[in-house]
Amino acid sequence: MGKDSIHVSAPGRLCLLGEHQDYFGLPILAAAIDLRISIAGDRIPEKKVRLDLPDIGEKEEFPLGETLAYSQERDYLKSAVNILQRQGLSLPSGWDCRVQGTIPINSGTASSSSLVVAWVRFLLEAAGDSRSTEPESIAELAFQAEVAEFEEPGGKMDHYASALGGVISLHFGERMEARQHQSHLGEFVLADSLIRKNTTGTLGFIKSNVLNGVRSIQTELPDFSLKSGLGERERERIAALPPVERRLVEGTLQTRDVTAEGERLFQADEFDHERFGVLLNRQQDVVRDLLQISVPKIDRMIEASLESGALGAKINGSGQGGCIFAYAPGRAEEVAEALRRLDSRPFIVRIDTGVTSD
Repeated sequence: MGKDSIHVSAPGRLCLLGEHQDYFGLPILAAAIDLRISIAGDRIPEKKVRLDLPDIGEKEEFPLGETLAYSQERDYLKSAVNILQRQGLSLPSGWDCRVQGTIPINSGTASSSSLVVAWVRFLLEAAGDSRSTEPESIAELAFQAEVAEFEEPGGKMDHYASALGGVISLHFGERMEARQHQSHLGEFVLADSLIRKNTTGTLGFIKSNVLNGVRSIQTELPDFSLKSGLGERERERIAALPPVERRLVEGTLQTRDVTAEGERLFQADEFDHERFGVLLNRQQDVVRDLLQISVPKIDRMIEASLESGALGAKINGSGQGGCIFAYAPGRAEEVAEALRRLDSRPFIVRIDTGVTSD
């Protein structure tokens, strides 16, 4: 029968560098943080799941052993069950679960992906499936449940960052490669602007315009891709794109190059904290001026962070609201206080482990 009680948790994440890159197959750099979603469950004899979600004031109940109909737009808890049941996974009994977390919701810190990662780990463990101890398998299943199942435009960054933990980079080719890096990072201040955002709308707008721009360039330069080097002909063709496509393609390529330099920092024998801060600021310049996913309050929060001693600061995630983070080793309290005065909700956070089971 296995365990009678299961407790799992999964971390939120910072997108260190590489906003809006992973769904183009371009590398990203991300890190797990010590704000987490936890799921605690007790075995029950009925073949069903009962879920108590006090953070959002909801309860849910559904049967096991049959294909579940989705009752809301992004029904991730049911979709994870459906994905696993299609693969032959069977839960011998039901579960009474409580879901709680400390990750800001709908704020660009991967709360939904962390929930799905934790839930997939819970279901695998409840079924006695060996993949419960394989973080990359959990990440792939969580991606299927959250993104592929609902044909949404997102990538795999959130799921891999939450499942693997620490600092990771993702590289895409015929086969995706997740690289884990040694972290010498100090404290960050994550701050929720309290401005809700439209993640899927932002992703869809950027993705469609960049891909349209790439296809237009390829009519004259068939070998061009977002992974290509840029010569004179490529630059001329980018400059000739319609204004929105041009700035989004340029933003994507500049982000690509900043991310590559950031990964080299983590591969160096000695980590350069000040240079890391510079790269965070450069990335923020790109997301503000080219991707245009910042908003005035976010800009004020970043300015206040830098004035209070942070080495660098940027928006976290898809943008148009949500969270920023500031890299502030030794100055986290001062930065948090400055952000609190701007009517935001700051958290002092550190790099953390991936999905775990007690």
